[in-house]
Amino acid sequence: MSPVLTIMKRELRAYFATPLAYIFIVIFLALAGAFAFFLGNFFERGQADLDSFFVFHPWLYLFLVPAVAMRLWAEERRTGTIELLTTLPVTSFQAVLGKFLAAWLFTGIALILTFPLWLTVNYLGEPDNGVIALGYLGSWLMAGAFIALGACMSALTKNQVIAFVLGAAAGFLFLMSGMELVLAAFRGWAPPLVTDIIASFSFITQYGQMMKGVLELSSILFFASLIGVCLLVNALLVDLKKAA
Repeated sequence: MSPVLTIMKRELRAYFATPLAYIFIVIFLALAGAFAFFLGNFFERGQADLDSFFVFHPWLYLFLVPAVAMRLWAEERRTGTIELLTTLPVTSFQAVLGKFLAAWLFTGIALILTFPLWLTVNYLGEPDNGVIALGYLGSWLMAGAFIALGACMSALTKNQVIAFVLGAAAGFLFLMSGMELVLAAFRGWAPPLVTDIIASFSFITQYGQMMKGVLELSSILFFASLIGVCLLVNALLVDLKKAA
């Protein structure tokens, strides 16, 4: 794990060496608060919970997380440092895992900084803190899935803008797969099993259970499996680019 930790530390320092980290954190905190208080009617609901805060996370991550992931490999390819990285005594998977963990930890830091909302709801009422903690866990797992998808897209190109668009598009597909608009297109001709499988791939479906305080092993396995598959594909893409 030493090479993985070394790469993770290197990448994490790189985030805070540029304004990107601070811009992301400020925008995330501002939008999360604005959505919770104004669109989610935090005070008007009169309930001691953070549902109005968590419900917007999938859409926040859809646009903000690809901005974090787009540089992971596209920047390496653009500057040519990917050749240097691949000559070091580390495997492609170790490099991929190190970069992913750095980005995931970075989004975790941004998420932790929303703790004043948790303190506020405890000051105003008596919320179920177990449900809130599970909501944070589900949000972080979903962020990891968005990052893994974005990292794969970043490995396909040296252009960060293209990597951002591809990452957002991939995340959008996983969000929309559980929407009634999408499922209705399949119900007319596909068996119910197929429709259920498509719906199960939705981030909103899996995350929604954890946001409600329902800890299902299937939801954790879904996000963990998706992250694992994306990391393996990412490593394969890096090897293919190296061979080319």
